[in-house]
Order: sequence, then structure tokens, then C-alpha cells
Amino acid sequence: MSQMTRKQILLVVVFVLVASALSALVGYYRGMRRSAGIGPSAGATPVGAVETCFDIAEAASLVGKQGCVRGRVLRVFTSRAGNTFLDFCPDYRSCPFASVVFSEDRSKFGELNSLRGRQVELRGEVTSYQGRAEIIIHDPEQIRAVP
Repeated sequence: MSQMTRKQILLVVVFVLVASALSALVGYYRGMRRSAGIGPSAGATPVGAVETCFDIAEAASLVGKQGCVRGRVLRVFTSRAGNTFLDFCPDYRSCPFASVVFSEDRSKFGELNSLRGRQVELRGEVTSYQGRAEIIIHDPEQIRAVP
């Protein structure tokens, strides 16, 4: 086995450094696009694509992802702290899905009580809270009443 010359070693080191720098720049660029809401990984549906909206009973399959959940709002409840909950089941405690508009975002919304009895689609990150799938609604664009 032959030994590498200093020139060959230097070329390998330079190659590795350049490759690492390019990889870091690509990662940085992709991260900036995501945080700016640009690109498919930003949670947006590509133009022309049809987004599947899941029933509240299937919302658990979306935990940890951006998604769309559909259901009929049975009750709109605002707590003493000012958080507004859209309830999709007669007993919210046994419901597989929950949604909330926190008090600090409430001023962005109109009359949420108008959603009572309506079929709605909610879009956003589906998280898990107390064993149930949940979407925290920060923006009115996340709610769409379905005819």
C-alpha cells in the first residue's frame, strides 16, 4: 500500500472542508425557506394539489405533522382565562380531537360562536395534549367553514 503525499492529503482535506461547507449552506438555506413559510416542507399544499382532510376520529394519525382535520363544531366555549375551545363531541373529555384559540390570539378572530353547528376544516400542526390530537389555532386562515 502506497503512502499519500502531502499534496494528496491537502487535497483530501480541502475537499472535505468544501463539501462540509456546502452541506451546511444548503441546510441553512432550506431552514430559512421553511421558517419563512416557503417551499413544500413549510406545511403548504402545492398549487393544484388536493389536501386530504381527516375526520376528527382519525386526527391521531396526524400527530407530529401538519394536517387538516374536519368536524362539526358542537360547542364554542371561552374559559375565564380567555382561551376559546371548539368542541366536536358532546363530552370534550372523551373526544379524540381538541382545538383551541389562546387568549393572546383571540383578537385576530371574529365571532367564533358563529361556527357552532357548522362543519369546519382546521389546518395546522397536529400535536398531542392529554392523550388527544389537537390543533392550536393561531390565525383565522387555519379555519375554514365547509358548506
